[in-house]
This record gives sequence, structure tokens and C-alpha cells, in this order.
Amino acid sequence: MAGETLQIQTPDGAFSAYVAKPAQTPAPAIVVLQEIFGVNKVMRDICDDYAAKGYLAVCPDLFWRIEPGVDITDQSEAEWKKAFELMNAFDPDQGVRDIRAVIDQVRGSADCNGKVGAVGFCLGGLLAFTTATRTDADACVSFYGVGIEQRTGEAERLAHPLLMHIAEEDQFVPKPAQDLILKALKNHPQIEIHTYPGRDHAFARKGGEHYHEADAQRAQQRTDAFFKQHLG
Repeated sequence: MAGETLQIQTPDGAFSAYVAKPAQTPAPAIVVLQEIFGVNKVMRDICDDYAAKGYLAVCPDLFWRIEPGVDITDQSEAEWKKAFELMNAFDPDQGVRDIRAVIDQVRGSADCNGKVGAVGFCLGGLLAFTTATRTDADACVSFYGVGIEQRTGEAERLAHPLLMHIAEEDQFVPKPAQDLILKALKNHPQIEIHTYPGRDHAFARKGGEHYHEADAQRAQQRTDAFFKQHLG
């Protein structure tokens, strides 16, 4: 599937987003929130998969304020070093404001039917959580978000559903952090949480060191059902 590029307008300038369109529009949209490797093939493939399922999929370049056009992998030490440098320089609060601009622009486009969800992975998993608490996205999904335990109080703001996938052996979200998240959020009426025993961070990243096909498929099936319910 050939993707397109969309320019997202903000008061500070414009930034790009990868767009995969479904066969029929207008359609519900899903904003795909990147890992720390930028808008790379993994993210573009995720967009293409959602487009094949009938969604307008958009993956914004959230590192644009630091370095536009980041497209690296998890396959070398040098790329990991760069990825962590980008993550450390990234302002997640500004990132959510940029995501809000994406949601507003996509929702108003002719290709969107007005429904907009978001799904994020790793850094994007944290951003999916804060997108749920700080924007009017209709439904959000967080895959192994890093740092959510520091922001659980924001769940008071939730007006729309949130689905969370937590890897029980996540090296970046240790057990005490998971316990804080579960204690604070597991009984929230807008939140659905699934944990995955034995899984490490990024268990759903195809080609990644910790990829686990069965649990990746299980998490995706739950995500598909969630989006069908709330965006369909």
C-alpha cells in the first residue's frame, strides 16, 4: 500500500505525518503514536494494516521539534543510542499538544467521518494515555507505555474509553510501577487493562528482540474489538 504525507499545521509551524487511506472514505481515523525510533517501517506497516481494516491511519512525526524525519530501527547499538537521546530531549507535554493538532485536523478532513482514535507503543504508549486524558479522542489504546505510573492522577479527566496492554516483565516498566498503575486504574469505569505474563517490553513489535507472536495477536485482537466498538 502506498502511503501519503500530510502536513499538520500548528502555530509553531508544520510537521509531517504518514497517512494510509482505506479503500472507502470517509472512515474513522486512528492516530498511530510512534516508539522512540520515529516514523519508521514498523509504524508505517501498522498504519497500512489499519487502513486495510477500513481505518484512515495517520502517524505523525512527533520528534519534528528536535529532528524532523527520524526513521531508525532497533537493530543496532548506534540507533538505540540515538533513540534514547531523542526520547530524553522530547517534551511529552508538547507532544500531546501536537497530537491534539493532528486529531483536530484529521477529524475535519473529508477522509474522516468524525471519529478519531489513537494507539501508541512505548513512548507512544505513554502519549496514548495522555491523549486519552487531555484530548477529545474517541478511544485510545496504550501498548506498554513508559512512565504512566507518574501520571495516573490524570485518569480523573477521562471522558472516553482507554485500553491498556501491560507486559508483566517489562524492563522499562518495573513491577513497582506496574503495581502503581494497576492499583490506580484497574477499577476505573473508562479503562480496560490486560496484562501479559512472561512478556517483555515491545512484545508486539514485529522483528523485535522480544516479539511474541501469540500475545501480539491476542493484544491486537483485543485492540481491534475495542476500536470496532468505539469507532465503528
